[in-house]
Amino acid sequence: MDAQLQELIAKVRDAAAQGRLLRLRGGGTKDFWGAALQGEVLDTRSYAGIVSYEPSELVVTARCGTPLAELEAALAEKGQALAFEPPHFGPDATVGGMVAAGLSGPARASVGALRDFVLGVRLINGQGQDLTFGGQVMKNVAGYDVSRLLAGSWGTLGLITEVSLKALPVAPAEATLMCAGISQKKALDLLHRWGGLPLPLNASAWVHDGTAEPGDDYLFVRLRGAVAAVEAAVTRMGDDARAMGARVLRMDPQEAAQDWRASCEQTLPFFEPPGEDLCLWRLSVPQTAAVIDLPGAGAHAQYIEWQGAQRWLWAPATAGTALRQAAQAAGGHATVFRASRLGGSQDRQAATGSLQGAVQQRIARELQKQFDPQGVFATGRLGF
Repeated sequence: MDAQLQELIAKVRDAAAQGRLLRLRGGGTKDFWGAALQGEVLDTRSYAGIVSYEPSELVVTARCGTPLAELEAALAEKGQALAFEPPHFGPDATVGGMVAAGLSGPARASVGALRDFVLGVRLINGQGQDLTFGGQVMKNVAGYDVSRLLAGSWGTLGLITEVSLKALPVAPAEATLMCAGISQKKALDLLHRWGGLPLPLNASAWVHDGTAEPGDDYLFVRLRGAVAAVEAAVTRMGDDARAMGARVLRMDPQEAAQDWRASCEQTLPFFEPPGEDLCLWRLSVPQTAAVIDLPGAGAHAQYIEWQGAQRWLWAPATAGTALRQAAQAAGGHATVFRASRLGGSQDRQAATGSLQGAVQQRIARELQKQFDPQGVFATGRLGF
């Protein structure tokens, strides 16, 4: 066993014996998320490196402290990528943090979420036991699917030390259409119509700048697939958007790639807080949900991704009850993704009611007890 792994195990066992809390941390690029950040930091970056990579099998295994950029570069050399486009939120993002956060990028609605690409994991639980779940193939169907359970667990169940992921080849063709002057309703109607057709629709984003006129609303759609399929879809979808009154432009590939990366990393102008008392709220709803009457939506910007399933809004933490009710009425839920600059911990606490419902919290607590009976990783990040 590697000395670095033995050291991590020893630290977890020592914390369990002494009743100390440990907060797992890689590059710290996602420290902004969650209800609380308690406990002694356990830095995972010393346990790094790509363990194995089989391009012909589309499988890569990496240690938790491996820089995410390093993993993506290795895949790119072989013409492959992580199709779910995980956000980094900073140059120090790690593979372990990526899995623990469970976040996916613009292509999530068409290719699947991060958890769908997790084949196996190696884990140190709250008792310091070195456990392995899953493997390096898709047909790991025996027993509980613990590997995918750990995706999005935010370090509350254990320390993910290794992960095996499915990679995919980069699409041979790509194109982005910008449809200007199209309302949210028309944009959603188009996306819902296109979703029922055999089109290579890979990602979408509708944005209304809070300072812009209604005619300045934009819908961006990205197409990926075979060359013939992409070119045919550009013509078909462009005609559909023009019929809705939109001005359609095919974007320069390099400019479009930069914009989609900025969307994933939340560096677009939309994600700059319009006020110091506002939080960035994330609404997760069915793709087919219609326009939702959101509190404050007339005054502040909206950004809609995943063919309508993910909707962003700037609003104060005090709007939480109304936003959650609106999301629930549409069949989804609302969470605070980034707390306001001034509210800080107060806004984090105001948001905890939206992190999970009562049933989900009870299930999460019981799972945590099974993986971490001593509460070593019970840092309060999930609101309990």
